Amino acid sequence: MGKVIAAITTSVDGYIVGPHDGPEHGLGIGGERLHYWVMGGPWTYADDGRDTDGMHGADREYFESLTEGLGCGIVGRNMYDAAGAWGGTNPFPGTLIVLTHRTEDQPDPSTGFLFIDGFDAALLKARELAGDAVVSLGGGADLIRQGLAAGVVDELAISTAPLVLGGGKRLFEGFEQDLDLEVLGTWSSQYATHVLYAVKRAGQESATQ
Repeated sequence: MGKVIAAITTSVDGYIVGPHDGPEHGLGIGGERLHYWVMGGPWTYADDGRDTDGMHGADREYFESLTEGLGCGIVGRNMYDAAGAWGGTNPFPGTLIVLTHRTEDQPDPSTGFLFIDGFDAALLKARELAGDAVVSLGGGADLIRQGLAAGVVDELAISTAPLVLGGGKRLFEGFEQDLDLEVLGTWSSQYATHVLYAVKRAGQESATQ
């Protein structure tokens, strides 16, 4: 069974989206700045055909380190909708499971998306599809909190964009567990500092030993 990696981008004050996120502003007001590193520079919601082709340098190295060996991913419905379903086709390796209560909206399987209701069922299916490859929890915040609370996340990857949003949705809002993390790697660019952590469990030896 492969490892589970949770990955997300936050502001310095811990927000994963800005205020008033929704269909027109998927990352909230001002939240597009969180993903300058993804697009290789500034972009707006009005930009046509925006994608990750412009990603370069440390940001590209970090991104490729996460997607290498990826067998299946899980994202929340809000992230799926905010991304515009990535134009209707899953852009990542393997199947992308969308965690949602509205499974009747399931698109054609050829799109690479699979709608599943319930975190446990989604993770079980993801592990089945991934085999010995990596399972990614790609956000949003609630999905990652569920994974951490369930004790199934092996590695946590947090990209911190150099901005303070002052409002929106926080990654660890309401999360009360005490976790020990170990830094496995860091990457830094003008748009973000990326840190990959091992999520240590009781009795577990250091990942770097």
